[in-house]
Amino acid sequence: MKYIYLLQQALIWLITIYWAYQIIVSFCSLIKLKDKKLIIEKEHKFMAIVPAHNEENVIKNLVESLNNQDYPKELYDVYVIADNCTDRTAEIAKEAGAKVYKRFDEMHKTKGYALNWFLKQKIDENADYDAFCVFDADNIVDKNFIKNMNKKLCQGEEIVQGYRDIKNPTDSWVSSGYAIFYWMMNRFYHLARYNLGLSPLINGTGFMVKFDLIKPNGWQTITLTEDIEFSLINIASGRKLGWATDAIVYDEQPVNFSQSWSQRSRWTVGHLQCMKHYTRDLAKGVIENKTFMNFDGLLYMFGIPMMILTFILLGLNTILYFGAEMTFAELIGNYARYLIATFILPVITGTAIMALDKREIKPMLFGILCYPLFLGSWILINLKCLIKPDTKWEKIEHVRDINIAEVSTIK
Repeated sequence: MKYIYLLQQALIWLITIYWAYQIIVSFCSLIKLKDKKLIIEKEHKFMAIVPAHNEENVIKNLVESLNNQDYPKELYDVYVIADNCTDRTAEIAKEAGAKVYKRFDEMHKTKGYALNWFLKQKIDENADYDAFCVFDADNIVDKNFIKNMNKKLCQGEEIVQGYRDIKNPTDSWVSSGYAIFYWMMNRFYHLARYNLGLSPLINGTGFMVKFDLIKPNGWQTITLTEDIEFSLINIASGRKLGWATDAIVYDEQPVNFSQSWSQRSRWTVGHLQCMKHYTRDLAKGVIENKTFMNFDGLLYMFGIPMMILTFILLGLNTILYFGAEMTFAELIGNYARYLIATFILPVITGTAIMALDKREIKPMLFGILCYPLFLGSWILINLKCLIKPDTKWEKIEHVRDINIAEVSTIK
């Protein structure tokens, strides 16, 4: 029992230090820093790129919101990659004013492949763009998005994630769970790290990349989470990513649990793939670049391992109890500590975030009460993917026909 006790104590310290670090970093989101100075003053030329697979229900609203940007029309083009489409996505996008590229490749269907296919063509053309922004077909984009990304480019930033908001946060407890998760991620991960001089992450959609950065190799990603993978590749090389709170994109989230399970399973498998392929590169980056930014990027990979260690710790507590090394009250106290931290504290934190962002809490009450269920299902997803990772890509249906004038920010 002595060695079990020592292992238990070591795990307690390890897990406590890890999460204490995350909490301390999160508090830095409350610090308001001065804006960066402009290195140059220029209106850059942009590509707005939309990979889309059978998105005839939502593509029009996205293209219209992009065409109505508060930015010189001659300085940006909207491209839709109609990727293996069997519906009217291409026709509707073209009618709405986008330049449409049709792609057919049944063996390679993910967004990463579509981006690489398209960007290689633009590289070969030596297209005169300074940067590109990537969106999902279900998005709606704030009219100041490109203008605010141009400002970031003028400040010398090369990869910048915009603020990912939700256009359907009150549709169901599932979409509410996504909304709370992203609102917390925006402030406690991206903004906090940006304030500290660490690196945020590319988060799926609504991000900007300097065009020269992906020359001559194109968009080279191999996992199911091309956004996180691209982020980690750049962090490992010592490149810091940026964050733009005022470059807002509204995203549609799944409303039913089965679609959410499928999507989050893909994310978890992609995360596991990134752990396999890039943990070593991130560790090497820590040694070679000797920056805290690299160390923080490496710690991002430890989320699932920390979950596993927590289960091991709870198991050790149970062994110590049955070995008469721990009282029943101590056992329940230890379990309660982790249950509260995992399920109750995020509810309190999510509500606080809504208050800080001046969002209306009442329409989200049911979602807030169900948030522990959302988080608990994610733990089950992680465990399932560790046992049986499914690398099959499944489309999430987007059906919410909302335009930029109708979008609700729950404020």
